[in-house]
Amino acid sequence: MKVLVCIPCLMTGGTEIQTLNLVRALVTGGHKVLTVCYFEYASEMVSRFQQVGSEVICLSKDGSRIGGWKGIIFLYKGLRKILKQYRPEVAHVQYMAPGAIPILLLRLLGIPKIIATAHTPADIYSSLRLVHFVQRHCVRAFTCITELAERSFFGTSQLYTEQAQLKKRNHFTIYNALPAGISISKQAKKYNQPLTIGVVSRLETIKGMDLVVPAFAQVKASHTEMKLLVVGDGSLRKLMDEQVYEAKLEEAVEFTGQQPQEKLSNYYDRIDILLMPSRSEGFGLTAIEGMARGCVVVASRVGGLPEVVRDREVGLLHVPEQIGDLADKINELVEHPLLWKQYSIKATTYVQRFSLAQYIKLFNNLYNKI
Repeated sequence: MKVLVCIPCLMTGGTEIQTLNLVRALVTGGHKVLTVCYFEYASEMVSRFQQVGSEVICLSKDGSRIGGWKGIIFLYKGLRKILKQYRPEVAHVQYMAPGAIPILLLRLLGIPKIIATAHTPADIYSSLRLVHFVQRHCVRAFTCITELAERSFFGTSQLYTEQAQLKKRNHFTIYNALPAGISISKQAKKYNQPLTIGVVSRLETIKGMDLVVPAFAQVKASHTEMKLLVVGDGSLRKLMDEQVYEAKLEEAVEFTGQQPQEKLSNYYDRIDILLMPSRSEGFGLTAIEGMARGCVVVASRVGGLPEVVRDREVGLLHVPEQIGDLADKINELVEHPLLWKQYSIKATTYVQRFSLAQYIKLFNNLYNKI
């Protein structure tokens, strides 16, 4: 089939990585894929989509965002031109944004088979009336990235399986998948002193990065040999530098800056305890990447993280925004090596449910039914 994949922007976030997985899955299944980006884009990410076999069209040549009625007209004209030229049989809309307008426009333009994927829980929407209208009248299937997210939209949830029966309108959960560059480790990670605590993240408030150094300082007060590895960059880098200086931790903290996806496995392999103190998290791609490499994840109890990081099964959850509780959970792992080893070994088995192979199989099964 010819498939049109629609996405607001092609930058370097988790949504773009998962959309790249989707394109890879569809190309693997023999479909011809065109990806259309409405607004902002990074040349590197556009190249990644092209490398996995998708054509890419960026509607905004300079990457600027257009709002209001001008934005709707801009999208209508851009999508109409693409549909006339490409004639796709299926459109797959990512992110339900901006405001489900692309879905409504695609239906208006005559596309009968539309799949929508929501990458967040419903709590970001002031009203679900439009979402429910879209699900009932506009899309063939509505997929969510966690069951928690699906329940937040529709009150019920169902993990999609190859045995799933499609009705006229459907909603399912298909978990996000590991990126192609992150393999599941076949060897158990060794518990070596000194342990390294790490983060792999955009250094932003929403990711809770302002909590990392203060929590690390509390842990290091009792375990002086500990190290902190910070992989990523963002607006909080200066603040984190200041926190390190004020706590006199310069020799214990390493900042690497932003790293390409292909190199992340090397950094996960250096991290024993991976922190995700997010204030909001739709899924938690970093968590499954770390677990694939044997890291034990300590994450905040928000969004999709409790579903992805099973508390006291493969990792630990802490009270959101509570530095003391975050430090306590880290200390628990540091002081109980057997517990850390148990979680690390279990994580590499558990994370197979998020494998790229499983993701490819499920989405192609869904497309075949549609």
